[in-house]
Amino acid sequence: MKPRVRPYDRDRDFEAIGRFLVRTYDPEAVHRNWLQPRWEYMHYHPLLEEPGLDLGSCGVWEDDGKIVGIAHFELRKGVNYLEIDPRYAGLKRDMLDYVAERLWGEFKDGRAVYVYLDDRDEDLQAIAGKLGYEPKPDLVERTSTFEIPEPFPAIRVPEGFRLQSLADEFDVRKVHRVMHRGFNHAGEPPEDGLESRRRKLSAPSFRKDLTIVAVEPSGEYVSFCGMWMDHDNRVCCVEPVATVPNYRRMGLGTAVVLEGVRRCGVGGAAIAYVGSDQEFYWSMGFETTCSQTPWKLGLPA
Repeated sequence: MKPRVRPYDRDRDFEAIGRFLVRTYDPEAVHRNWLQPRWEYMHYHPLLEEPGLDLGSCGVWEDDGKIVGIAHFELRKGVNYLEIDPRYAGLKRDMLDYVAERLWGEFKDGRAVYVYLDDRDEDLQAIAGKLGYEPKPDLVERTSTFEIPEPFPAIRVPEGFRLQSLADEFDVRKVHRVMHRGFNHAGEPPEDGLESRRRKLSAPSFRKDLTIVAVEPSGEYVSFCGMWMDHDNRVCCVEPVATVPNYRRMGLGTAVVLEGVRRCGVGGAAIAYVGSDQEFYWSMGFETTCSQTPWKLGLPA
């Protein structure tokens, strides 16, 4: 029987798709699915609460009750991703047709749909090209990896600063402030964003002991690194990282990332992933290992 598509149902599908992503993890595949932590992080991001982001428009393909594919956006309607069981590569055209029909968005230059395609998946790119999609290489996403060493090198911070985890002190207001300032927002964080921040820190796999902050002498958090584990595949993910502007270029950002990676290594992880190719990550040993380019299909108004 050919797999059938149905709307995504968060109550029914959130955990099941997480297990699907764990099961289909393959760093050598030509089409690489998301890591499970990214799927979970997306669902607890405040931007997903914006009006008009109906996850029910996303598509789930099943074969005899087993999930074999997902077409979905992340934090903006019209910018999409495909997660595919490698044994069901024949679904690729159906999935591209689905996003064009159901997951388009409104952009400055009109109605369109974008789909991120793995740059090694020539088959999927060929199908997309025949359907009228065109690559947009200026918007490419890159992923970098870090093989966790044993023993782990010493991690240093400037005198007067210290590293600790949110298991040592869980102060949501301090987290809210370091994230607000660390992402270059001026002034103090808005009070009405505190509950969204608290919700983001309540994801099922969120671990306080792996979430690292650098603390300045007065006790404020000035750098932050979140870490997420996939124990089954012995991998961890870095997300997010932020440092208050006045405390940058002191080694604090590097220190919180490495301390989080080190703790994940102690917990069994062998490889750390980050969705970035910034020099900041290269300088501590990450190497860019894969990329995904968005392909755009313009649609009539």
